[in-house]
Amino acid sequence: MAGVSMVPAVWAAVMTLGAVFSVVEGAGIGVNWGILSSHPLRPNIVVKLLKDNGIKKVKLFDSDAWTVSSLSGSKIETIIGIPNDQLKKFAKSYDDAKDWVKENVTSHMFEGGVDLRYVSVGNEAFLTAYNGSFVKVTFPAMQNIQKAIDAAGHGKKIKVTTALNADVYESSTNLPSDGEFRPDIYSTMKDIVHFLDRNKAPFMVNIYPFLSLYQNPNFPLDYAFFDGGGKATNDKDKSYTNVFDANYDTLIWSLKKLGVSDMKIIVGEVGWPTDGNKFANVNLAKRFYDGLFKKLASGDGTPMRPKEKFEVYLFGLLDEDMKSVLPGFFERHWGIFQFDGKPKFPMDSSGKGNDKMLVAAKGVQYLEKKWCVLKKNVKVFDNISPQVDYACSLSDCTSLGYGSSCNNLDRRGNISYAFNMYYQMQDQSVEACVFNGSAEIVKNNASVGSCLFPIQIVSAGERLKAAAAAMVGLVLSLFALRL
Repeated sequence: MAGVSMVPAVWAAVMTLGAVFSVVEGAGIGVNWGILSSHPLRPNIVVKLLKDNGIKKVKLFDSDAWTVSSLSGSKIETIIGIPNDQLKKFAKSYDDAKDWVKENVTSHMFEGGVDLRYVSVGNEAFLTAYNGSFVKVTFPAMQNIQKAIDAAGHGKKIKVTTALNADVYESSTNLPSDGEFRPDIYSTMKDIVHFLDRNKAPFMVNIYPFLSLYQNPNFPLDYAFFDGGGKATNDKDKSYTNVFDANYDTLIWSLKKLGVSDMKIIVGEVGWPTDGNKFANVNLAKRFYDGLFKKLASGDGTPMRPKEKFEVYLFGLLDEDMKSVLPGFFERHWGIFQFDGKPKFPMDSSGKGNDKMLVAAKGVQYLEKKWCVLKKNVKVFDNISPQVDYACSLSDCTSLGYGSSCNNLDRRGNISYAFNMYYQMQDQSVEACVFNGSAEIVKNNASVGSCLFPIQIVSAGERLKAAAAAMVGLVLSLFALRL
């Protein structure tokens, strides 16, 4: 996910307690499963989390073998991705594309394997921030990957697409009917659209109403949501009461102007962050998802496609503390679950308002209940600022920003928060709670009000290291016994 000019939206499935997560026949809700975390949950735990909550569709950003294999036998429809930094290789070499398909597609195509549906070649590759770096390689890479999938015999089931940010199209008047693909990528988008049309593949777009609000101080708040209350926009006898519909129909008009009027559209990402900005909080996130689910359940599409059955992927499943914060501090807080798989707020994907807390991840192991805080006897803070900057540069202090969940801490609280985040990210190493003698480890929960001082989970990597250490210890013990 990245910044967008008009109304980027990301639709990824959300769920309610229990195994029923379908909204309405023909529609589909999925989730984006990102892994840009310092301490990611083990894939098998995440798959169990998906199944416990009735989530039947998932979208990945790469094809990591451990992650994809964990979905084997789950019957969860899966989208895998090819990162932007690999596009050039596949654009140039069909042989490399065949090797990739053999390793990342064919290897999972067995009875009881992974239910692969799409390959997203690139992720928002045409963002203006990339200065055209991927414009010439995305389409050739898509062609080679689809050709390799077809040659391997999987073309009827698995289609190639590319996840695009909603900034690939624009409207000079902000009216959907004036929508067109950006002039700088028009030719490439025309090729991609007709390629998708020939292959009966969907157009995948990420739409983020939150970003419309975040990027424009004059954007009307209510227009970012689905529950009305804002001034409607009229366009060719069609009325728009929310930016999602307007953005979606801007895409439809852009496609129509290329001669394609009935292409399937998948909303690859849509959601609302819960921290890191004054508009990113649990209350507004719940308002957004409540409205989204109600819309999906109603069967009402958009003014241009009134009977559209949406397929959307919520963004995202889990908070990710290693995501880039260049777009904003909220980038690390898109999850409907916290980093450790705990649900943030109740919801009902049926749109009926029967809100329940989602089922939390099971089998999560935490580090010890210890926190690193500023010593009580420290009264002078002049020399601590560099220590705080260091701690935050190597951890995640985004919850301290203006309007965020920990924005109301006093100076001592800010310092302690920074110290503890670094300490947790460093797996509670004793050496990580020194800070020139100004910090100490405590066993009393350091959280303040609604500001959570988290305890980190035992990461997959740490568990593997612990298992390896235990194995080494066992071998040495056996060796000693033999001696």
